[in-house]
Amino acid sequence: MTRTSPGTVRSDIPAFRAASISGCRRASGSVVSSTTRSPFRSSGPSPAFTRSKTERCVSCLPSDIIAFVVFCRLRYRLTLRDLSEIMALRGIEISHETVRDWEVKLLPIMGDALRKRRHGTGRAAGVSWYVDETYLKVRGRWCYLYRAIDRDGNLIDAMLSEHRDMQAAKAFFRSARATMGIRPDLVMTDGHGSYPRAIRIVLGKTVQHRTSVYLNNRLEQDHRGIKGRIRCMRGFKSHEAADRFCREHGELRNLVRLRRRHNQIVSASLRRARFAKATSIALNIMQNA
Repeated sequence: MTRTSPGTVRSDIPAFRAASISGCRRASGSVVSSTTRSPFRSSGPSPAFTRSKTERCVSCLPSDIIAFVVFCRLRYRLTLRDLSEIMALRGIEISHETVRDWEVKLLPIMGDALRKRRHGTGRAAGVSWYVDETYLKVRGRWCYLYRAIDRDGNLIDAMLSEHRDMQAAKAFFRSARATMGIRPDLVMTDGHGSYPRAIRIVLGKTVQHRTSVYLNNRLEQDHRGIKGRIRCMRGFKSHEAADRFCREHGELRNLVRLRRRHNQIVSASLRRARFAKATSIALNIMQNA
């Protein structure tokens, strides 16, 4: 990295392009230039880590940096404070609450845009749905994350519910049908008693329902994505935050998914190309929000 003038952040990777932040006043508390004050000083707390409203300003940084931070928050196993420390290494001081505010604002916008891209697509692979639920803790209580994928492993939908009953099953199938814009020909479940009636009511009597523990193993393995992502976190404090994070994590994970078909062989060059294209789509959505 070359020496830059005060008030300027520079890096060699595209998401951290050289961007002047001299217009961000210290009074706002959101950004402090690394040339003005070291992020590793030990004399007293930094004003950048206060919880005032002016400190959590989302308009002080370029939109590409904000989008990059939110992308890393959702994609990688990083906590809010991890991202705050990473940004400090780049010479930009933000608190973990600032990252949380960016997440609350941008994740629903990105998720809605990605769901619109999937609406009405994948009919050939969407004739079979594999439905299951896994467990998550919210405020110390177990909740149920309903998830569905098709036979190629592509995401159908995800929904967090406090209960595992008929009403939750019907709500999930209504959400999945609205998201995909199609009805499946076959629904595979683990045999819970709420599924047969919910499928008949929401999806129709013509949809075939099968119960098999072994055929649903692909979805059981797919749960590892969200379970591994939240393992490093300290849990969710609200049902709304948990539902938002889990649902949009599934959308982004499905977008950057490298295999389009089950057991498809993907070369290293194709992996990089697909990941770059998917990342560009997600970042552009959040930058234009």
